Amino acid sequence: MKLGFNLLLWTTYVTEDHLPIFDRLKAAGYDGVEIPVFEGTVAHYQKLGRYLEDAGLDCTTVMVMPGGGKNAISADPAERRGALDHINWATDCSEALGAEVLCGPFHQPLGLFSGHGPTEAEKADCAEVHKAAARYAAKADLKLSIEPLNRFECYFLNTARAAKALVEAVDEPNYGYLYDTFHFNIEEKSQPKAIHATASAINHVHISENDRGTPGTGPIDFGSVFWALKAAGYDGWMTVEAFGSALPDLAAATRVWRPLFDKPADVYQGAIKLMRKGWAAA
Repeated sequence: MKLGFNLLLWTTYVTEDHLPIFDRLKAAGYDGVEIPVFEGTVAHYQKLGRYLEDAGLDCTTVMVMPGGGKNAISADPAERRGALDHINWATDCSEALGAEVLCGPFHQPLGLFSGHGPTEAEKADCAEVHKAAARYAAKADLKLSIEPLNRFECYFLNTARAAKALVEAVDEPNYGYLYDTFHFNIEEKSQPKAIHATASAINHVHISENDRGTPGTGPIDFGSVFWALKAAGYDGWMTVEAFGSALPDLAAATRVWRPLFDKPADVYQGAIKLMRKGWAAA
């Protein structure tokens, strides 16, 4: 088990200005960080990877599908090709960082809705794009982890069972799905049952509270989540994802309109205590 922290709490683009955060997270006991790959060059992430190595931190990465001609479920072959190119770019950046996992909702742009559920054609198109992406990522020894989102953020992939079905359709050993406690707190009637039913497809985990603030301060039963993951033999990354209101663009995307904590240290210090104690007790 590795414990990580997603840097989207502070920024969508990590630079040298954020290096002190590395040291604070390392001192708090984290094994690594999750770096957002939303923009930038491979050379930039190569340099950032050296800083991570100096700080003694491993890493994972997170991306989104930005739209603008990039959509893995589009009926337009050019948009699907654009989606594949974008995932492959993020893979190159992740490889430059030395990342182990590239995760995120890289199936469709956020906030895009068709007015109905996913079609069989969309499922087939997405599987085709992601299969090619997984094979490309395998060359970099990188795992891809697709993230289901709640139904208020996307329509294509919302539940654990749908995610497992997509993983089985892609059928590549380095492709799985990201289990996120925030989204499944909305979409699943029982998180332990969802984990039990789909454990074979889970290759990354996000620990996130119901309000996106400090894990363990809300109603999510993390003890049952840890128990289910441990019972399933999960031994990958468990990464904290929390959001604040300091970044206007990200706050708008995540619908965070009010302060959810006093200071970032409250989040990363509280979360690591929750994960360590909860995992030991599970």
